[in-house]
Amino acid sequence: MSPSPDDAVRHFRARFEAGGAPARAVSEKTYMKSALRFHGVDAKQIHAECASFCKEHRDLDRESLRAVVSALYATDWFDLRTAGIALLERKVRLLEASDAAWLVDLARASPCWAHVDFLSTKVIDPLIQANPRLLGKMRVWAKDRDFWVRRVALLGQLGPLRRGAGDFALFAAIAGPMLDEKEFFIQKAIGWVLREVSKKRPALVRDFLVPHAARASTVTWREATKYLPAAMKREVERARLFGRGL
Repeated sequence: MSPSPDDAVRHFRARFEAGGAPARAVSEKTYMKSALRFHGVDAKQIHAECASFCKEHRDLDRESLRAVVSALYATDWFDLRTAGIALLERKVRLLEASDAAWLVDLARASPCWAHVDFLSTKVIDPLIQANPRLLGKMRVWAKDRDFWVRRVALLGQLGPLRRGAGDFALFAAIAGPMLDEKEFFIQKAIGWVLREVSKKRPALVRDFLVPHAARASTVTWREATKYLPAAMKREVERARLFGRGL
């Protein structure tokens, strides 16, 4: 029998209250600068409890999954929301392309890099890979007023791009207009993706950076050039120095 949303919340709260460490809760709240409450459980505990929950509820279907995750997200507990994302990660194959909008709304309700990145890389990314037609949605997300949703658009292909696949041209089209943004989490996301791409396809990163050399922030630049081969790094640094991006 699928769990009710309320039962699921009670289940995770009871487990986390029993296994949480008050000192850890205080330090995590400080580190995350979050207004949410913390039980003081670590990632290993959260994933283990999600595995146990899924084993106990093998009949968990898409509708029940969405209801449980929505209920966990409706609380003011940081680690209950994390558990919701961890459940989505474990059950991502239950999701359909039509769930993308709901997932983006979860990101919008997550003003925190930890939750947004977890959702983007472990849930939205594989959903896009399974449903390539969602790639077009990334252009829409990239223009959203909420910078966390724009971050989702940037990170939504991190997995395949990291492996040497993915649609880099799409990423470049999305990232280019965001280079002028002052928001740290946008600057960092652009640099993060470029850094990962440079490990297997450095020429793509060089070709992206050279015409945009004057526009890339210091944060983006530092991340993007970290693993570039020496010759390419000198090339993009010359472009930055002499303003080829102007």
